[in-house]
Amino acid sequence: MAPGVFHGAMTTVRRAVLTLPAAPLGPDNPLPALRAPAGAGAHAVDAPTLAELPRDMARAIGRAPLRSLLPTAVRDGYGRERTPTDLDSIVIENDRLRATVLPGLGGRIHSLHHKPTGRELLYRNPVFQPAAFALNGAWFSGGIEWNIGATGHTTLSCSPLHASTVRAPDGGPMLRLWEWERLRDLPFQVDLWLPEGSDFLYVGVRVRNPHERPAPVYWWSNTAVPEDRRIVAPADAAWHHGYERGLRRVPVPVTEDGTDRSYPLNGAHAADWFYDLAEEQRRWIAALDTDGTGLVQTSTDPLRGRKLFLWGTERGGRRWQEWLTEPGTPGYAEIQAGLARTQLEHLELAGGAEFSWLEAYGPLAADPAAALGDDWAAARADVERTLAGALPRDAVDAAYRAWREGAADSAPEETLAAGSGWGALEVLRGRHDLPGTPFPESTLGPEQAPWLELLRTGVLPPPANGAAPGVPLVAAPWRDMLETAPADPSTEYHLGIAQWHAGDRAQAVRSWERGLKEATACWPLLYCLAVADREDGHPDRAAERFAEASADHEAASGPRDASRHPDDSRDASRHPDDPRHAPRHSADCETVAATLGREAVEALLAAGRPDRARSLWGGLPERARRSGAFRLLEARLLLAEGRKDEARAVFDAGFEVADLGEGAEILGEVWARLTDEPLPYAYEFRMRPS
Repeated sequence: MAPGVFHGAMTTVRRAVLTLPAAPLGPDNPLPALRAPAGAGAHAVDAPTLAELPRDMARAIGRAPLRSLLPTAVRDGYGRERTPTDLDSIVIENDRLRATVLPGLGGRIHSLHHKPTGRELLYRNPVFQPAAFALNGAWFSGGIEWNIGATGHTTLSCSPLHASTVRAPDGGPMLRLWEWERLRDLPFQVDLWLPEGSDFLYVGVRVRNPHERPAPVYWWSNTAVPEDRRIVAPADAAWHHGYERGLRRVPVPVTEDGTDRSYPLNGAHAADWFYDLAEEQRRWIAALDTDGTGLVQTSTDPLRGRKLFLWGTERGGRRWQEWLTEPGTPGYAEIQAGLARTQLEHLELAGGAEFSWLEAYGPLAADPAAALGDDWAAARADVERTLAGALPRDAVDAAYRAWREGAADSAPEETLAAGSGWGALEVLRGRHDLPGTPFPESTLGPEQAPWLELLRTGVLPPPANGAAPGVPLVAAPWRDMLETAPADPSTEYHLGIAQWHAGDRAQAVRSWERGLKEATACWPLLYCLAVADREDGHPDRAAERFAEASADHEAASGPRDASRHPDDSRDASRHPDDPRHAPRHSADCETVAATLGREAVEALLAAGRPDRARSLWGGLPERARRSGAFRLLEARLLLAEGRKDEARAVFDAGFEVADLGEGAEILGEVWARLTDEPLPYAYEFRMRPS
């Protein structure tokens, strides 16, 4: 048997390499993510709408909204220059199906190929292009993704998961993916297997709450399919959510305006359609081609929700489609399945409990005359009849029981990929027993090292002289440890972040102010205080503190000398392999300078201080100022200075803001201040009706 190939009857699990044109992810944002997700407004519901919703739905929508992205980092260091890149993949294959999984990118299923027909069942993106759609930034389109955490795309979209082979319920090989989701502090697992001769990929999912307290839970499995399909689901109504922040129950497939919404290309604007399935209804959703064939997804009953997401045919939706892949590539829509009726809701998981279910993905060949006809009831009935013949409902229920009782707790056998060390740290702290999903101490790394020291000694070691602060932790047990640890600027910095996350903003500010009195590197604390000022409605003071933080970092870093290679700036008397003595002008240092500078210039503009913003602008790293985000910022600065023609010239020269967020309208807003001309297509990313 070849290394890395695991056989079970006719099913194999093997390592492979997938080569795609890919943009590098780049460094994470070095500043703590103190604010709510940038795209939170796009998924909001206004108060009048909320008051009209069913009480249980309104309660679930209001459950535990994110105050910030802590403890995760924002991932905004990527660009848009793609080069051929080898991506580690894992292939699960039997004689009927071949699934290609990307363990280093959230466990995404990149491809699901049906061998007998030669059909690709998913929308398979021909490139890897990050864009700012995940809760924490970097996300990419295509395939099947596993979303856990809070409303939106998971913070693990572009992160590695642990991966291993396990024995499937039928004795063949199964691929297990697992990680510790940090927004909600919960471990989860995704088990994928192909029974011998099966046309369906089985996916067992479990989310566990190892804590004593209840936890809010969000899960949606999102599947990208070509947008020229008909989407069929067993419902006569849906909850419609658009980017205008409404949520209303409407008939489907034909809405009040006479439009058949089962075809994504019939929609003008980006929108969500959450199908309202009856309690007793079998859970499924299908995407069918003009001949009645396509993909069907079904599940056990706990995965209640089903949804269609479409980009729409207006310019903004088409531009986003191009942005996420390559011009000339066919567009896609998403069919989704979740624990709640809508993605705006979160369920409560009791302490010590779990949510678990089984999903199945495979081909479907319905009667096109019925499935694509005008009689919606007949279309639904034909798809459900065809599904029952291909995969009966009781077979899915039996497969779930066999997995949950005989395989979900099975120990992993052969390691195929490694995730982060955060789960290992939490298992050590909480002494959690999690059969089936081990988080070994061998996965602990440099990010966890200071916290391991705090756990073992009660002291949080400070970062190396001149280094950026380490990754924060904010859960209550870590906050308690920080409160009793010896106080120094680094501990006060992390304690303030944990207090901020807990909602005690006044105490967080006091902690940061205490730390500032003794700090030699002030910029991390000044940054936190600046965010607090901005959130509390003090834009002038916030702007000054952002500027102070940028200046302090610049002073601590010393003058830049572009003629020297970064490695040459190391003190020759220090050991070259000591990470505490890394180059002062490394990429990390430049990243901090650029990130702080961008925040400071934006804050100064918001406070009406273009003069101060201009003086700071000149000190920003030249490479950063050439990037699209800073070109937009330059146009805004020029506009604030009354130099409208020069600002217009920036747009005319062209730029791309790589980390432009979902629902962002800043490009259109700035353009409207420059001219009455229509917004050029290159800058058209608006996702709601004008």
